[in-house]
Amino acid sequence: MRRRFFVFFGLFLFLYGAVNYYIGMRFLALAAALLGPATWIYWAVVVLGAGASLAARMRRRRSPGSIGFLAATIGDYWLAFAFHGLLLWGLVDFIQLLIPLARTDNVDWGLGVASVMCALFAHGYRRAHTVRISRYNVAVNKRIAGLPSLRAVLVSDLHLGTTTNNARLAVMVEHIVALAPDIVFFAGDIIDGDISAFAAEELPRLLHRLVPRFGCYAVLGNHEYIGANPRDAVRQLESAGVTVLVDRWTHVNSQFYVVGRNDAYASMRSKHSAGRRALVAVMEGVDCTQPIILLDHQPIALREAEQNGVDLMLSGHTHHGQFFPNQFLTKRMYAVDWGYLRQGVLQVIVSCGFGTWGPPIRTSGYSEIVEVNVSFRASVYRSGL
Repeated sequence: MRRRFFVFFGLFLFLYGAVNYYIGMRFLALAAALLGPATWIYWAVVVLGAGASLAARMRRRRSPGSIGFLAATIGDYWLAFAFHGLLLWGLVDFIQLLIPLARTDNVDWGLGVASVMCALFAHGYRRAHTVRISRYNVAVNKRIAGLPSLRAVLVSDLHLGTTTNNARLAVMVEHIVALAPDIVFFAGDIIDGDISAFAAEELPRLLHRLVPRFGCYAVLGNHEYIGANPRDAVRQLESAGVTVLVDRWTHVNSQFYVVGRNDAYASMRSKHSAGRRALVAVMEGVDCTQPIILLDHQPIALREAEQNGVDLMLSGHTHHGQFFPNQFLTKRMYAVDWGYLRQGVLQVIVSCGFGTWGPPIRTSGYSEIVEVNVSFRASVYRSGL
């Protein structure tokens, strides 16, 4: 196992270094034109940017104002730079291969690629900070005495930490309060590893403003496991008034069930978790004649949910790719990577997330809050956005 890790990590470092070297060489002509003999400054920036993300992630605790926090911020933005740099320069090289006449001065190409990247980042930053309310009307073929409908809000993938901070969370809370939901669901990746940043900025104080009549419920995502001890994440969320369901269920007001699954990534992190239990075991004791809402961070195991009588499944995780053209990959990976799907009696809604992983930049998807209006009656109807 240790040998496999070192082989994988070594291969990752080689590829990561090769990508950054490739981008660095492509921008070198432009840097030389601007800096002259001081191009060493350019290469120092490239090395600093490429190494910042790796260095920051060697330490899990990053408090605002610290060197680690600065390194993490630089590293997050560098990831966007490296991704789009590889994409754009790869396109340029492909064009030059097909059309020899397109082989003009590299300074011109460098200016062109840099201009396009700046435009993409400006567009992506604005898109990541523009909140979109997506609305779905669904009906569950089960009646509840005294509760004809339920107004729910779904939020996923906040990634609270380095780039999504107190101010950003306040915006989310204001939008949710304005929607006046009966219940609020958080579908995982709420905290992006760094518990200290979450606690230091008193984010629980903001979440306490959410007082829906049926409460707030959450499940853990893969990032609660990747960068931190998930038990700490559970404690922080529950101190904020959020009920965290890790492979367990709750009977809300004795009228409907909310079932929360442990994230699939938990099975890879045995140090902090017993893994992910089978849904049939998680739902032991659930009365399937009443409505069942399932929270599962990743939109997977849909057949398992359908077979166990789940009526509505709420997920996130995909970000709808976050960067174009990644959404074409997520569409192939998941039965539904964003939006709505009906599979038999099971209805699935996947959010593309409120926050972002890494840099606060989106060239695919939106900063999304989902409003789900559920009616309990004898027919099933759905309308989209």
